[in-house]
Amino acid sequence: MDFPDVVLYSVPLFILLMVAERVSYLLHRDDNELGYGLKDTATSIGMGLGSLGWDILWGLGTATATLAVYHLTPLRIEFSWWLLPVFLIAQDLCYYWSHRGHHMIRILWASHVVHHSSQMFNLSTALRQTWTGFTSWLFYLPMVALGVNPVVVGFCGGINLLYQFWIHTERIDKMWRWYEFVFNTPSHHRVHHGAQGGYLDRNFGGIFIVWDRLFRSFAPETERVIYGLTKNIETYNPLRVAYHEYAAIFRDLRRARTWRARFNHLAKGPGWSREQALLNNASEPL
Repeated sequence: MDFPDVVLYSVPLFILLMVAERVSYLLHRDDNELGYGLKDTATSIGMGLGSLGWDILWGLGTATATLAVYHLTPLRIEFSWWLLPVFLIAQDLCYYWSHRGHHMIRILWASHVVHHSSQMFNLSTALRQTWTGFTSWLFYLPMVALGVNPVVVGFCGGINLLYQFWIHTERIDKMWRWYEFVFNTPSHHRVHHGAQGGYLDRNFGGIFIVWDRLFRSFAPETERVIYGLTKNIETYNPLRVAYHEYAAIFRDLRRARTWRARFNHLAKGPGWSREQALLNNASEPL
């Protein structure tokens, strides 16, 4: 089974669209939009290029494990092009739970936080990808266990990633009402990148926003979005962008005095505070 590398073949399109978006700011500046910053854009592109290499490395292990599940299951759902919409919907549902899990579990957030680390929002932000992408593969095993070829799952993942590129923009306001109801849009994804309270941990869908409506994680765009993290890292160093949360977790684990606190630092949300940890350490035995 042979499929094109959707993301790789789309690189020229990514570059063209970023240039077009940048030119649009020069021709028609909007004071309410952030536009581009040279250092920020360079960091995003660098993170994207770095992720390509790391994905190849991590993929050796995750692909082996995924293929093992595929060969062990007696089920088979053969691919046909007329079934592609069904596969895309199934893959996007798995993506929703993967994305939501990477916001709710701190050790997974340490990987995904890279994508949220920019305080700007433009097409280059879509390229700001993790260098530890091995944390997602478990969420797609249900499709594989049902007999979907891992190559098909990967192909659908490429289409999903391609779709999400164009929604990283402030240049598009609202789209048609029916489209906004069913699909992820720039408006919905701006909310997802918001750092203010009402926007935190919302709109996890990749292609479809209906999952968020169904599982009560949807929020509409109602106020100006403040992008970035609740506590921004203030750096353009790719190594710090890639690994700063892992370093923070390590520091918290080293300071923790109980096994429960250590577990919470890994398994609870990124908002689980040091104050809570200190209270737990004071009241709980080892």
